[in-house]
Amino acid sequence: MRTEAFAPAKINLTLHVTGQRADGYHLLDSLVVFADVGDRLWFDDSTSLNLEVTGRFAGGVPTDQRNLAWRAAEAAGVTPHIRLEKNLPHGGGIGGGSADAAAVLRRFDAPQAAIALGADVPVCLSDTPQRMRGIGEDLSAVPSVPALDIVLVTPGVSVPTPDVFRRLVRKNNDAMGALPAWADRAAFLNWLSGQRNDLQAPACDTAPAISAALTLLGSAELARMSGSGSTCFGVYPTETAAVEAADRIAKAHPSWWVCAAKTKGSPS
Repeated sequence: MRTEAFAPAKINLTLHVTGQRADGYHLLDSLVVFADVGDRLWFDDSTSLNLEVTGRFAGGVPTDQRNLAWRAAEAAGVTPHIRLEKNLPHGGGIGGGSADAAAVLRRFDAPQAAIALGADVPVCLSDTPQRMRGIGEDLSAVPSVPALDIVLVTPGVSVPTPDVFRRLVRKNNDAMGALPAWADRAAFLNWLSGQRNDLQAPACDTAPAISAALTLLGSAELARMSGSGSTCFGVYPTETAAVEAADRIAKAHPSWWVCAAKTKGSPS
């Protein structure tokens, strides 16, 4: 029997680095939402675990134990044939392999294995807005987050997360504090503009193309990097404005990954 799953792109609207544990893990405080673009997975019954990768970004993606989707299936104790359609660029800071692993764990009802697979896997088990704290294990639902029209831009570079953290000078930054109950989209964006991604500056130092992407998103209401990069997002007032901006950026940089998308808001 064949079943299908969707692994949506994860967007860190904020990412505050609030400390570092003795074991080296960094402590985060992040508001995470999910977009309507992502990878797709199909599962077929099989007597042995195997993985097939297709799609625009299939190149270089491992098809063995190095792949998080494979490791998630092992953790769930199942042996399907998995076909993974890679629509999201790897090394982009928007979930990618973590979202794929979470999709496998959801399909085979093994959420308890998430944290052992990576800090971003637990938050990807759900597609609703969440506050992620600690090393990724402390999750809470966030009400009143509106859906947003956005443009995602990955400027053709992959930024290793350890390199970005090494360039982060201050590891003990302020957390987001108590989250308000936003009355409307305008109130939410006003609050969001006062937040930050503490990894954005060190990532831009590592890969100047990120700064170029943020500049091209300058027409947005808000432009910021997601996660440890290199994907950046811009928030636009309407779907039409987002599509027009995506078309403009894609024409200027045809080798970049550029996508207009919509994020999912909080359940009403």
